[in-house]
Amino acid sequence: MTEWYEDSFGEDYLLVYKHRDVQGAYEEVHKMINWLKLEPQARVLDLCCGMGRHSLALADAGFRVTGIDLSDVLLREARQMDTENRVEWIHADMRNLPLQGGFDAVVNLFTSFGYFREDGEQLKVLQGIRHMLKPGGSYIIDFMNTAYVTRHLVPHSKRETEGHRIEEFRQIKDGFVQKEIHITDSGSSQKPRIHEERVKLYTREQLSDMLQEAGLVVDQVHGGYDEEQYDEQDSPRMIFVGHRSVE
Repeated sequence: MTEWYEDSFGEDYLLVYKHRDVQGAYEEVHKMINWLKLEPQARVLDLCCGMGRHSLALADAGFRVTGIDLSDVLLREARQMDTENRVEWIHADMRNLPLQGGFDAVVNLFTSFGYFREDGEQLKVLQGIRHMLKPGGSYIIDFMNTAYVTRHLVPHSKRETEGHRIEEFRQIKDGFVQKEIHITDSGSSQKPRIHEERVKLYTREQLSDMLQEAGLVVDQVHGGYDEEQYDEQDSPRMIFVGHRSVE
């Protein structure tokens, strides 16, 4: 059976999420650099790099960057934007990273976590992050804030873009936030193309425990890139910043 993340990050993903801007990535990277306290020329792994917005912003900031993603389509877009070949792009599953490690930092951004049904699979990702980091190396895991998402979930939305109608249906079910995306070409009588997204919900305490089990220390949690402090009810995001334990 094909898992949702093997299907959903294709050509239609580019259409649905085309509004994500490059300038925002540069602003977020500036904040990340301060949080991670990175030295010039530090090695950074962008785990689940997607179209490479943050990887390229990190490279522009003077770091040696590797971007990993499972989607050939998104990696194709990343390579096309990387006209000077500044980033090493690698196709891989985040649970099984084909690298030796030794990175100064690993970043996992915009809820590129919680994709799997079992907690044990999520733990493999965190253990992989630890393995990629050199002792004392730092990480960022940028996850959604469960309480905020639960309160502000929009069950249904629709829009038109570039001759396509996009409808999104959202629900929280069995501990996951689920989205079903229907895409129809304008004027077409064909059935819509349907894609699913499903992310497991974790509280701050649950994710903190998983990080500790994986050998990752939590230094601080932010509520967004413009929020220094995390508030369980009001913060839109839950951004963990920490480091690999030395032992």
